[in-house]
Amino acid sequence: MGSITTSDFRPAWWLPGAHLQTLWPSLMRPRHPAHLTRRRIELADGDFIDLALAGSTGPRVLIVHGLEGNLESHYAGSLVATLARAGFRPIFMHLRGCSHEPNRLDRAYHSGATEDLAEVLAALLQDEDEPLAAAVGFSLGANLLLKYLGETERPPIGAAIAVSVPFVLRDAMLRLDLGVSRLYRRHLLNRLKSNLRRKFADRPLPLPVDLDDIRDFNQFDDRITAPLHGFAGVFDYYSRASCRPFLSRIETPTLIVQAADDPFMFPTTIPWEHELGPGVTLELAAHGGHVGFIAGTLPWRPVYWLEQRILSRLREIRPDRSKGLDHAP
Repeated sequence: MGSITTSDFRPAWWLPGAHLQTLWPSLMRPRHPAHLTRRRIELADGDFIDLALAGSTGPRVLIVHGLEGNLESHYAGSLVATLARAGFRPIFMHLRGCSHEPNRLDRAYHSGATEDLAEVLAALLQDEDEPLAAAVGFSLGANLLLKYLGETERPPIGAAIAVSVPFVLRDAMLRLDLGVSRLYRRHLLNRLKSNLRRKFADRPLPLPVDLDDIRDFNQFDDRITAPLHGFAGVFDYYSRASCRPFLSRIETPTLIVQAADDPFMFPTTIPWEHELGPGVTLELAAHGGHVGFIAGTLPWRPVYWLEQRILSRLREIRPDRSKGLDHAP
């Protein structure tokens, strides 16, 4: 059985509440352009996944983004730069269709598409006959990573870090229909629909759906995600793609960083200790929002605690790494 511990994160006094913690980094955090090498992984079904690789040396760390994320996500470029300076080799994995080029097939990515992660890991394993030092997943990418670890015997990953996990997808759908969280629903649905229109601009959408009629994630996942990816319907998708049933099987050393006030879930969404596999530590903070975790006493000098926590965990795993960087940019 795994364990649940209390996080030492303390939110900035000037960012009280889950929504400010969630929104502030997305709206205000400067993006740091990363000079990375692109690599395309050709998939067995004829599609592709694009990676972005830092030129640094050291243990490799795979980073998997969240829903509609990419290198421009507020946590992405800065984390890549931070890890590279600290003596790691970050590899950023774009999920299908998220690298500013539509993927070839009608299908795309989804929360449970662990077959894509498995193919990427297999390709990376061919480069060097050793597992990745670690993989880091955010939100949807965290769900994907945990599900993969729970369903895979001897995964080629030395350790894992999962941030702001939507453990139960149906809960996430319901929570995003409530209160201020509807802002996130509207933003993400607009992005999903915009990308679908771009992808099918020169060919018909293979479903009898009017995107303008879709108002929430229940409708989107029932009319688009489920049929495009072979699920019987929305609840079949939510049931089979949620990571919570797989947590008990995880033996890989895994840190989950979660806020109890995450506006993408309910407090009851958080798993119990007996549900965690022997490799899992759930580090629970009372506050922090969704992929937020902003600390610091001065608004003009925010402390990106989450980035520091990821780095400190990686140094625990690989203590030979440089200790010259203690703070994220």
